[in-house]
Amino acid sequence: MTASLAALAAELTQGAEITAEDVLALRRLVWHDGGVNSEEADTLMALNAACPLRAIEWVDYFVEVMCDYVVHQQQPAGYVDEAKAQWLMQAIDRDGKVDSLAELELLVKVLETANAVPQTLKTYALKQIEAAILTGEGPTRKTGLVVGNGLLDKGAIYDTEVELLRRVIYAQVGDGTYVVSRDEAELLFRLKDANLNAGHSAQWPDLFVKAIANHMMAHAAYQPLTREEQQNLDAYAADTSVSVLRFASRVFGRRAPDARLSKTVLDNSVSDDAAVIADSVVTQGERSWLDARIDADGAQDVLETQLMNFIRREQLAPSRYSA
Repeated sequence: MTASLAALAAELTQGAEITAEDVLALRRLVWHDGGVNSEEADTLMALNAACPLRAIEWVDYFVEVMCDYVVHQQQPAGYVDEAKAQWLMQAIDRDGKVDSLAELELLVKVLETANAVPQTLKTYALKQIEAAILTGEGPTRKTGLVVGNGLLDKGAIYDTEVELLRRVIYAQVGDGTYVVSRDEAELLFRLKDANLNAGHSAQWPDLFVKAIANHMMAHAAYQPLTREEQQNLDAYAADTSVSVLRFASRVFGRRAPDARLSKTVLDNSVSDDAAVIADSVVTQGERSWLDARIDADGAQDVLETQLMNFIRREQLAPSRYSA
């Protein structure tokens, strides 16, 4: 970190405010060498925590530069390893929660931008949104960040939170790429139960119904390469013209080749359409799980009825589910 950046950071910390002009100065100082080092990243995280008064330009800058550091400045680029994920969570989690909208937006942007992250990071982001809804406190509940009456109502779900949930759940990273996982479905049911006697965004029912249906019926046609596979792919890229099959075996070992490769150079024995239809069938285990969730409070509520009707319709005309 340069002496000038350290001096500016000390000045801003003392004043507890970041103006639009300060953001421009930070851009010049941090990007002067085309990258962000670990000391600069620590400084920016500390500034975000120390300055409660922040210009609107700060959020865009903070998310941009920190996302670049977490996602792109490592090998292979685009793959967040466990060390970077832990650094990010610890830097944000100084007092056990996400304090600013900038931090929450950073978490979501990392999930949207990266090719893969540890599942712990996605789970952490979802827990922050869940906590804001269940407690009525957090960055999405501060004046000016959500629209509606009773901003501190416990259990209320507002537009900002619905959009954040949608972005995180459908981010192309984690255990169930493009498919809502069991843990995510359980979280949505918890939020639905907590929201029964509170207000909610007009978009909430659509998200709940389609996400739960996705969990039960969607087909994952695409899975990204793992971090190790991408490293192998980069290392053996020069050999692709020699032998596709030998190249694939060296990259993937005994694991089945990635869907992107199999669709272009390897024969697929089962058509994608057939797989979609097969996965759209609700199994007995899935139905038992859903029945248990519906019976948990002794009655079928409005959203559960909408969900059941949606699944019945889609069983007659299977399709992929999306956000």
